Amino acid sequence: MSLNSIFQYFVPKDKKFFPLFEQATSNLILMATALHEVVNLPLEQRNELFQKIEELEQIGEDIARQTNLELSSNFITPFDREDIYSLSTAIDNIAGNIHGAASRMKLYHVDKITKSIRKLTEINLEACQNIDIAVKELRNFKKIKNITDACARINKLENKSDTVYDKAVADIFENETDAKTIIKYKEVLSVLETAADKCKSAANVLESIAVKHS
Repeated sequence: MSLNSIFQYFVPKDKKFFPLFEQATSNLILMATALHEVVNLPLEQRNELFQKIEELEQIGEDIARQTNLELSSNFITPFDREDIYSLSTAIDNIAGNIHGAASRMKLYHVDKITKSIRKLTEINLEACQNIDIAVKELRNFKKIKNITDACARINKLENKSDTVYDKAVADIFENETDAKTIIKYKEVLSVLETAADKCKSAANVLESIAVKHS
C-alpha cells in the first residue's frame, strides 16, 4: 500500500478532484453529443453547434488547468498523483480531438457527411458516456467491476472505430478522384479515429486506478 493510500484513511473525503473529474466527463459528453448532432443536421443548422463545441472545449481546458493547480497545491490526493495527471490529460486529449474534428469539418467545408463520419461520432459519444460511468465510480471504489466493465466496452468501441476508419479510407481512395476532397475527408476521419484512441487511453488509466484499489 502506498504512503498516499495510507494517508487517505485519515483525511476527509475528497471534495476537489472527484468533482473536477465529473465536470470534465460531463463536459466531454456535451461535446461528443454536439458533434454527433452536427453530422445529423442540414448544413445551414451546424454553425450554432460548432460554436457550442468551441465554448465547451474552452471549459474543458479550464477544468484541466484547475485540476493541475489542485494537484500542485495538495499534498494528499484521493489516488496516485501520476494517475490524476494522466486521467486529466487523457480526458483533455479526447476533448481536443472532438474539437479538432468539428474545426476541420467547418474549415474544410465538409458539407456532405458520410455514414462513416456519423458512425465514428456515434462511437466517440458512447465511449465518452462509458468514461463518465467509470469516473463516477472513483468516489468510493466499491464497485470496481463497474469501472472495468466500462473500460472493456470502451476498448471494444475503439476496435470498432479502427474498422470503420480503415474501410472509410479505403472507400475514399477507391471512389474519389479529387485530391482536395480525399485530403479533407481523410483528415476528419483521422481526428475522429484518434479521439476514439484517446478514449482507450483514458480507459487504460481508469483500469490502472481500479487495479490499485481492488
